[in-house]
Amino acid sequence: MVKSYLRYEPAAAFGVIASVESNITYDTSGKYLLAPALEKVGVWHLRQGVCSKTLAPSTQSRGPSLAVTSIAAVPSSPLIASGHADGSIRIWNCEKGSCETTLNGHKGATTVLRFNKTGSLLASGSKDNDIVLWDVIGEVGLFRLRGHRDQVTDLAFLDSGKKLVSASKDKFLRVWDLDTQHCTQIIGGHHSEVWSIDVDPEQNYLVTGSADSELRFYTIKHEIVDGQSVSKTSKTDAESKDSSAESKWEVLKPFGEIQRQSKDRVATVRFNKSGNLLACQVAGKTVEIYRVLDDAESKRKAKRRVSRKKEKKSSKIADATEAGNADHEQKDEGSIPLVTVTDVFKLLQTVRANKKICSISFSPITSKNSLATLALSLNNNLLETYSIESNSVTKTSAIELQGHRSDVRSVTLSSDSTLLMSTSHNSVKIWNPSTGSCLRTIDSGYGLCSMFVPGNKYAVVGTKAGDLEIIDVRSGTSVEVVKAHTGSVQSIVPTPDGGGFVTGSTDHDVKFWEYETTKSSDQDSVHLTVSNVRNLTMNDDVIVVAVSPDGKHIAAALLDCTVKVFYMDTLKFFLTLYGHKLPVLCMDMSSDGDLVVTGSADKNLKIWGLDFGDCHKSIFAHADSVTAVKFVRNTHYMFSVGKDRLVKYWDADKFELLLTLEGHHAEVWCVSISHRGDFLVTGSHDRSIRRWDRTEEPFFLEEEKEKRLEEMFEADLDNSLENRYLPQQELPEEGAVAVAGKKTQETLSASDSIIEALDIAGEELKRLAEHEEETRSGKGAEFRPNIIMLGHSPSDYILRAVSKVHTNDLEQTLLALPFSDALKLLSYLKDWSANPDKVELVCRIATVLLQLHLNQLVATTSTRPLLALLRDILHARVKECKDTLGFNLAAMDHVKQLMASKSDAPFRDAKTKLLEIRSQQSKRVEARADTKGERRKKKKQKQKDDGHVWS
Repeated sequence: MVKSYLRYEPAAAFGVIASVESNITYDTSGKYLLAPALEKVGVWHLRQGVCSKTLAPSTQSRGPSLAVTSIAAVPSSPLIASGHADGSIRIWNCEKGSCETTLNGHKGATTVLRFNKTGSLLASGSKDNDIVLWDVIGEVGLFRLRGHRDQVTDLAFLDSGKKLVSASKDKFLRVWDLDTQHCTQIIGGHHSEVWSIDVDPEQNYLVTGSADSELRFYTIKHEIVDGQSVSKTSKTDAESKDSSAESKWEVLKPFGEIQRQSKDRVATVRFNKSGNLLACQVAGKTVEIYRVLDDAESKRKAKRRVSRKKEKKSSKIADATEAGNADHEQKDEGSIPLVTVTDVFKLLQTVRANKKICSISFSPITSKNSLATLALSLNNNLLETYSIESNSVTKTSAIELQGHRSDVRSVTLSSDSTLLMSTSHNSVKIWNPSTGSCLRTIDSGYGLCSMFVPGNKYAVVGTKAGDLEIIDVRSGTSVEVVKAHTGSVQSIVPTPDGGGFVTGSTDHDVKFWEYETTKSSDQDSVHLTVSNVRNLTMNDDVIVVAVSPDGKHIAAALLDCTVKVFYMDTLKFFLTLYGHKLPVLCMDMSSDGDLVVTGSADKNLKIWGLDFGDCHKSIFAHADSVTAVKFVRNTHYMFSVGKDRLVKYWDADKFELLLTLEGHHAEVWCVSISHRGDFLVTGSHDRSIRRWDRTEEPFFLEEEKEKRLEEMFEADLDNSLENRYLPQQELPEEGAVAVAGKKTQETLSASDSIIEALDIAGEELKRLAEHEEETRSGKGAEFRPNIIMLGHSPSDYILRAVSKVHTNDLEQTLLALPFSDALKLLSYLKDWSANPDKVELVCRIATVLLQLHLNQLVATTSTRPLLALLRDILHARVKECKDTLGFNLAAMDHVKQLMASKSDAPFRDAKTKLLEIRSQQSKRVEARADTKGERRKKKKQKQKDDGHVWS
C-alpha cells in the first residue's frame, strides 16, 4: 500500500502594512489608500485606520510569491492596475475586489504604470527596458516601444494621451508620438539616472528628478492649431523667434533648474491634483514641497525681481556714471520681464519623517483647512498622512498597529492555538491566528524567543539584552522584567511538567527557572514572576536548547558546531552530537523522544537517534542557512524554514521531502505548529506572518516528485535554445516598435488546443462527407457525432477553442500556429463573421494571420479566392457594426441632453463661470494696486536720487 500524506496550503498572510518594492497611491475618491503588501494590494480606509479590502491574486495564477512592484489608479473609475515582479499586470475592480484581467507583456519586473486621463490607455515600463501600451477596455496590448538602454523608471502622458514621455536609468528622456508609434525627441543633459518625472494637470511644465543636485523643468509645446503651436506658457518676442526656428517635433523645451535642499537622489516627483503644489521625495527621510504660482503671481514676482535689481543698480549710480550703463538701464525699463523657473516654483515646506520614505501620494481631495494631504509609506512597515498648510506641516494619522516595524524574530502559539504571539525589535504583538487581526501590542526589548506560560494568561519573552519579560496577555502589559543573562537569550523552552522553563544564552549559561506568584507592594493584585533554580555552564555560546518530552534529557547546541546532551535531573553529560560544519541554529525533539533534528548554517538537516547519538541521515535541505525546525506533535513529520524563503515539509522516517511551500519574500526566521498539527505559522524578514493550513486533500510522494520535475522543466522553458545563445548586451533598435505580448506557457497550451480542435473538426468533416456519400448510395446508417465535440458543429467547436484564448494572448497564440493550420483557421472565418458578437474577434484573427503569413498567402494561388471572399464579407460586417455603434452613441448623447435639460446642470456651469470671473476681477484689482505702489516707490526713489545729485 502506497503511503499518502495530507497537503498543507497557504491560508492567510498578515502583518504587512506597506512593503518597500512598490509605490502607494490614492483611489479616485480619496477615501482609500492603495498600499502594496508583498504579493497583495491593501485597500486602507484612512479615517478608520483599517484595511477594508485586500486584492490578492488566486493561487493558480503563476505562484503566490510575485511581489507587487507598481500600482496605478484609473481616474474616475473603480479600476486599479498592479504590476508584478514577473512583468505581469493585473487590472482589479476595487469595489468588487476581483481581478478583471491579467496582461502579460514584460520579461522583467514592472517598474511604472500610468493611465491617460480617460483611463482607456495604460502605459507600463519595466526592467526589460521596454514600454508597452495597453488598451484597458479591449484588455489587449497595442504595441511595444523600444529605445531605452536601461530600466524605464517613469512615464507621463501629454496632449490627452497622444504623446508619452518616458524616463530611464540611461539618463535620457524620450518623447513618443503614439499615433505614429515613433520616438520624436530625445532629451539629454542629466548627469545620472532619471528616477522620476511628472506633468502638472494643465500640462504647462514637466519636471524631472535624478541623482543630480537640482530639479530640471521643461515647458511643453502642444499640438499645432491653425499653423501656430498652442502653448499655455507666456512667451516673449525673443522666445517666439527661437520657437519659429526650432524643430516642429520638439515638444519639451528646457525651462530652468532649481537647486534642491537635500543631497540624496530624487525618488519621486509629483504634482497634486489642482497643480498648485509639487512634492519632491528623496531617497531619505524628507519630502520638499514647492508652491506652484499661477501666471499672474509669477509675472508679479518677475517684476519685483527686476525692480530689486534696478534698485541695487540705482544705489551704485553715483559710483558708476558711464553712458553705456545708463543706456542699458533704459533698455531694461522698456522690456517685459522674463519669467524664470524660480518665479513659478517656490519652496514652501519640508516634510521630515522618522524613517526612510519609500513612496508618496497626494490625496485627490483637499480639506478646507489645508493646501493638500500627503500620504507617505516608510520602509519600516508604516503609513503616515500629513496635512500641508502654508505655514506648517502636521501629521494627521499613522497606520502602525497592524504590523511590526522590523523582522518577526519569533512566533509562538498558545496551547489551545487560539492566540499567536510574535516578537520584534521593540514590541510584542498578540494576534488571532484565524483572522489575522492584531489584538494587543506591548512595548518590549528586542525579543529573540518567546513562549506562553501554561494557562495562556501570561507569556515570557527572552530579549537580546539578556532580560526575561513577563507579559500579562489579557491586559497587554509587561508585568516584570527579570535580568536573567549577561548575554542575549537565544532560546527558551518549557519543561514537560509545566512548572518552569529553560533558557540558553550567549553568556555560556543554560538556566532553569520556576514560576512563582508575587503580590505587588502598592496594589493587592497578584502577578507571575520567575526564579532561577539551577545553572549549567557550557564552554561556548549556547544558541538553542531542547528538552525531551519525557523530561529525561536536555540538549544544548553550541557555537562550536556541536550539540551536548545532558541528563535533566542530575545535569550529567550524556552525549555529544558531531557532524555539522557550521553552528547549529535550530533543534527539536520528537514527541516520543526517539529523534533529534538539528538545522545548521551549513544548509543541512541532520536526524539523530537519542539512544546512541548516531546520525540517521544528513539531508541537504535548503539553499541557505536553516533557521528553524519543528516536529508535528505525536508524529515524525517535521517542518523546516530557511534563509532561502522556503518552508519544507519532511518525513523523518523515510528522510524524504514531502512538500515545498513558497510564499515568503525574504528570509524565514521562525515557525510554530499547532498542537493538533492542523496549521502552522511562520514569521519572516519581510515582516509578514503566514498561516499554512492542512487540507483534506491527500497526495503521494511519487506524484509530488514528478510535479517538481515538471515545474523545473517549465521554468527552463524561458531559457530555451532560441534565447540561450542571444547576445546578452543586445542594444535595441532606435525607437523600434514591436508586438506587445510575450510567449508564455498559457499561449503555448492555447496554440495546442486550437491545433487539436482543428484536427478533431477535420476528422469530423471527413466522417460527415463519407456519411453523405453512403446515404446517397443507400447504404447509410444513423450518423453518430463525436462525443468529444459536446454536440457542437465542427465550425462552432473550433470557434469555442479560439474564444477561450485570452484577448491579450491571441497574437502570441496565432504566432505559434504553423502555416497549414493558419490556412484551415482562415477558411472558418466566413462562417463566424455571420455572428455579430464575433466580428471583432474574426477581424483580429484575419489581420494577425495576414501580417504573419503575407508572403506565403500571396505566393499560394489557391488562397486568393478565400482572401477575396473575406475582404468583401469583413468590410460589410465591420460597416454594420460601426453603424450600430454610431446609432447607439447618438442615442446616448440624446438621452444625456434630455437629462441635462431636466436638471440644473447648465446653471451649475454658469455658477462656476461666475465664480471664475469674480476671482479674475479680484486678481486684476490686486495687480493694479501693486503697480500703483511700485510707481510711488519709483517716484520717491527718483526724488531721493535727484536730491543726492544736486547736493
